[in-house]
Amino acid sequence: MSESYTRFRDISVSERILNTVFLLTIGLGYLVALANLYYTHQGHDGVAGLSMDDVIINYHGSNDQTRLGSAINGIMEPNLKYKNDKDVILQWIQHGADEPEYNEKIASILNRDCTLCHTPSINPSLPDLTNYAGVSEVAHTGGASYPRLIRVSHIHLFGIAFILFFIGKIFLLCDINIIVKRVAVVIPFIAMLLDVLSWFITKSIPSFAYVVVASGALMGISMGMQILLSIYQMWFYPRNKG
Repeated sequence: MSESYTRFRDISVSERILNTVFLLTIGLGYLVALANLYYTHQGHDGVAGLSMDDVIINYHGSNDQTRLGSAINGIMEPNLKYKNDKDVILQWIQHGADEPEYNEKIASILNRDCTLCHTPSINPSLPDLTNYAGVSEVAHTGGASYPRLIRVSHIHLFGIAFILFFIGKIFLLCDINIIVKRVAVVIPFIAMLLDVLSWFITKSIPSFAYVVVASGALMGISMGMQILLSIYQMWFYPRNKG
């Protein structure tokens, strides 16, 4: 007795439309997320553009510069309303970035020019610049703290896992080799877990930043292939067999 399985050729036009707009929206959202990742991670090394050094500084830190200092010298400088505020912040960092001077000089600058984006409730992936504890984390040498990595990773795991699940549920309707299909739906989950794990390892071993980049790329590529193949088979794959 043969068991029948639902494929894209078996679902209605309405279901194909719903699946397609969902996949396209997720695909667009992922591209925007990549753009956000680029702009929030680039410039930590003082040079425009995203580099491996930026990834290392973000997670492991740097012995000769802080993330806040690099950002003020680079990507965040145009956000300052008054140019001389840059020197005020850099001098504070050089003097040890202590809390009394932060309350006296720095907090008002950051609250005015930076907290519009650097607030956990608005963008949890960015450093928290709303209080001294968060600012101190990026004003001293060293990468992201373990509490911040835990906070970002739990959001990342919960959110991305749901997205990958629904993309995979749609992808399962593809008419391809069953072994290929089973491997394909697992790869992005493994890549996501490896990506998050690599954040913590890079905190201690800077060369592991390459694994962060590679696993992130693998997740994006595998997810993108599922989206594209699903859309292709929904609308352009031959429906009449035999």
